[in-house]
Amino acid sequence: MNSDLFEALGALEKEKGISQDYMLERVEAALVSAYKRDRNGLANVRVEIDKTKQTIRMFEQKTVVEEVTDEEQEIALVDALKINRKYVLGSVCETELKPKNFRRLSAQTAKQVIIQGIREAERSMMIKEYESKKEEIITAIVDKVDPENEDVLVDTGTSKVYLKKAEQIPGEHFNVGDHIKVFVTEVMKESLRGPLVSLSRTAAGLVKRLFELEIPEIQDGTVVIMSITREAGSRTKMAVMSRDENVDPIGSCIGNKGMRIQNIVNELRGEKIDIVKYSEDPVEYIAAALSPAHVKEVVIDSEKSCRVVVDSDQLSLAIGKEGQNARLAARLTGFKIDIKTKSDLEAEEAAKQAFIDAAEEDEVDENADSIAFDTDVSSELV
Repeated sequence: MNSDLFEALGALEKEKGISQDYMLERVEAALVSAYKRDRNGLANVRVEIDKTKQTIRMFEQKTVVEEVTDEEQEIALVDALKINRKYVLGSVCETELKPKNFRRLSAQTAKQVIIQGIREAERSMMIKEYESKKEEIITAIVDKVDPENEDVLVDTGTSKVYLKKAEQIPGEHFNVGDHIKVFVTEVMKESLRGPLVSLSRTAAGLVKRLFELEIPEIQDGTVVIMSITREAGSRTKMAVMSRDENVDPIGSCIGNKGMRIQNIVNELRGEKIDIVKYSEDPVEYIAAALSPAHVKEVVIDSEKSCRVVVDSDQLSLAIGKEGQNARLAARLTGFKIDIKTKSDLEAEEAAKQAFIDAAEEDEVDENADSIAFDTDVSSELV
């Protein structure tokens, strides 16, 4: 039986990479736990494991005393001397438990502890594996699709992880065997329950990493992604700049006849991607961020707020469907953007001037009433 156990642990080490020494420690803990539980936690025991001889031995330990008051933990000196003449009062007497004594152990308890040890080791290995992959893309194979909640179990090569429905691009569907790219958003080291790893296909980081994989100029650092924001399944906006004035950052990302960006769009199931040129000048940056709309003027009202003026035929384009274009531009630049047409601004200015004029007239009338009142009072006093 012992040799079978060592062979099984050796196979486990080869198959899953779980150290045999680690598992033997778990076996030892399992045997001690099972024996103590079987004896109501009152007995002391020592386990001796010899890897070379492939043996496991267990010794019950009792303190040598003159007169026994606790049979579970004490042994009389006269009885201890029968076992070995070396024992004296106060020493620990060990008695080996023979195979027939092992039958009283709670085998189920021992098995559970060993299984838990395997799970902990796998968990530790999984954490180490994914720590280096956090905020990176990995390619996985769809292993199973849950028909009820549509969560997808993917095989990353060394482990299986769920891609939740909420983290899938809206409208996409998977079949078993599909190869997909997923983004590792989080690795939870301290989590005792629930998933250790969070995967996503909706994160903006997925698009950023796809460009880094696809575009050589981004890989070598010539072109830099300065900011990116996304509404998965619909639209992404990305701001880029070039460290080489001879390299067009937008053209590099799009590629000849759009071949480079098309590969990324295909991976994202047809999601639209707007690439704009980053600028240190907020006026230029905000105007570019609102593309494809043409902006006439950008007025910075405060540190993070601005007004944008567009022609009437560009207003709906600047705002976008359900405000999406303006919303993504605001996230991309970090500015609160108020979009107006020139006629809207003129109407606002006219209304504002009318309000000021009305206020000034009211003030003049009040002053006149005050003068009249003072005159009346003076005449009465006279």
